[in-house]
Amino acid sequence: MKILDVDGQLHLTNDGKLEIVFLGTGTAFSRSNFQTNFLIIKGDTHILVDFGMTGPQALHALNRRAEDISVILPTHSHSDHIGGIEYLTLINRYSAVPQGRPKLTMITTSDYRPVLWDQSLRGGLEYNEMDSEGMRLSFDDLFDVHLCKQISSDGRLIYRTHFFGVDLELFHTNHIPGEAESATDAFITYGVFVDDRVFISGDTKFDEDLIDLYSDRSEVLFHDASLTRNAVHASVNELIALPESIRNRMYLMHYQDEATDADAAEFAGLTKRGTRYIFD
Repeated sequence: MKILDVDGQLHLTNDGKLEIVFLGTGTAFSRSNFQTNFLIIKGDTHILVDFGMTGPQALHALNRRAEDISVILPTHSHSDHIGGIEYLTLINRYSAVPQGRPKLTMITTSDYRPVLWDQSLRGGLEYNEMDSEGMRLSFDDLFDVHLCKQISSDGRLIYRTHFFGVDLELFHTNHIPGEAESATDAFITYGVFVDDRVFISGDTKFDEDLIDLYSDRSEVLFHDASLTRNAVHASVNELIALPESIRNRMYLMHYQDEATDADAAEFAGLTKRGTRYIFD
C-alpha cells in the first residue's frame, strides 16, 4: 500500500488502482478532524461511503464540491454518517449544472432502504415538488437504487455486490444500542469489505468475531477506535489486545480530536484525512 497526501484537488478517477480517501476521521462530535466519511476510487468509479454534517466542508477542504459526487453508500442513520445526504440530494437535483442530469446512485440493501427513507430522509425531501402525477417525491424519484444481495444470515447479515469494477461486501455490525450483545441483536449498521482486500469496520463495538472473520482476508484494516471506553464504539484499550499480526495492519479511525500518533503506537497508525491509501 502507498500512502500519499492529496495534492491540490482530490481526483475522483485514477489509473484503475483501488484507492481509499478519508474526508474525515473523527467522531460525531469532531471539530477539527471532520466526521468519518470516505471515498472509494477505482478507475472511473467513485463511491462516497457516508456523508455526515461536516461532509460538504470536508469536500471543500479537498477542493471538491458536493455536486461532484454521483454515488453514495450510507452505512447507518446517525447524523455523522447521513446528515449531509439531504444537502447532497437537493444540490444535485436543483442547483447542479446542468440541471436534469442523472439522479444520484444509492448503494444500499433492501433492509436498510425503507429505514433510511421513512425514518430519516423523507421529511426533508419528499415535499419539495410534485411528480408528473401530482404525487409527492419518492425514494425512486431521487435515487437510482443499486441493491446489494444478501449472501449470509448465519449469525451476521452479509451482503455483496459488484459496482463498476469495485467488489463490495457489507457486513452487519454491533453498534447500537449499547445493550445489544451481538450484531443479530443490533439495529442496522454496516461495515465495508472492499475488493476482498480492505476491511473498514464502520461504527462498531469491539467485536472479536468480526475481526476473526475478516483479518486473514484483509491486507489492511481500518477500525473504529475511541480513546476511552465507549458503550457503542470499540476502544483503543480493547483493540490493543489483538495479536500483533493484526495490529500491524490496522489503522485507527473515528477517534477523538485530541488523538495523537502516540495513541496508535501499537498499531499501523492513525488514519489521516485528506490522505490517499493506494493499493497496487
